[in-house]
Amino acid sequence: MSAQARSGGRGLVGGLRRAGLAAVLMLVALALPDAGPSSTQAVLVRTETAAAVPLDRDIVWILAVGSDARPGEDMTRVRGDALQLIGLHTRTGAATAIGIPRDSYVTIPGVGSDRINAAMVYGGPDLLGRAVGDLIGIEPQYVFVTRFPFFEQMISDIGGITVRNPRAFSDSNLKERGFEAGRLRLGGYDAMAFARIRKSLPGGDFDRSANQQIVLRGIQAEIAAKADTPGFIEKGVLSVLRHLHTDLGPSELFRIAQAIAQVDPRKITGCVLRGGFATINGASVVTPYRDDARRYGDDARRDAVISRC
Repeated sequence: MSAQARSGGRGLVGGLRRAGLAAVLMLVALALPDAGPSSTQAVLVRTETAAAVPLDRDIVWILAVGSDARPGEDMTRVRGDALQLIGLHTRTGAATAIGIPRDSYVTIPGVGSDRINAAMVYGGPDLLGRAVGDLIGIEPQYVFVTRFPFFEQMISDIGGITVRNPRAFSDSNLKERGFEAGRLRLGGYDAMAFARIRKSLPGGDFDRSANQQIVLRGIQAEIAAKADTPGFIEKGVLSVLRHLHTDLGPSELFRIAQAIAQVDPRKITGCVLRGGFATINGASVVTPYRDDARRYGDDARRDAVISRC
């Protein structure tokens, strides 16, 4: 929280308003789906683990998921994509993201072996959270599911973002002219395309997951830069609240808002879980490096920091 927010009065109100916007916009930005538009845009739910098991109150763990739902489908009961496990330390301001390739072949509790993004089909967000917990060793307290039109609109609402692209790439369907390497300014559509393209990237879904984390950093920086602009807070909050469905009460939402608002850009880390490739039952899958998955979880569990990828 800024010195102005700590000073009380007008500063306190500004800090709370920034927290509210940071919560709703960053939660939207954590998930980048691969599906078509629908009237249902975003869902935020508490997992059974959060309700039943005492967890470290200093860290909030959120699994962000892009839903592969078509119009008319329940977005929480179809394949999930763009999986990012996010940790937010409420005292230190540290934040970390662990990107999980959607085709990772894992054991889904009570089901058997399948791609991890199929877990939502079998048992909704809660089962997907359990499958991620079995892989990483950290089960999220919350699961956030969204669709890409909502994400695209949110980027437009905040005026676009700035990212640093490590490599030039393009896609004949999403971005034929492509993205140059270096510092880029992205609007809503371009940010979505930047985060969705994978087939033309040398690392495929691994590089796409890394690009999603680049977009997250860009959004965090944009919110911090514009938080005090008149009308910016109100526009963002109202836009999100029109589309967000959640079973969380005000106190839990406020806790998440505080955790996101307190993120220190100097304390953001992130890794993408790597793996090999295999063909199982005729399908191409990723065989995740399980030792690395547990190392990331063990490293981040107590302080939301990953020391090395």
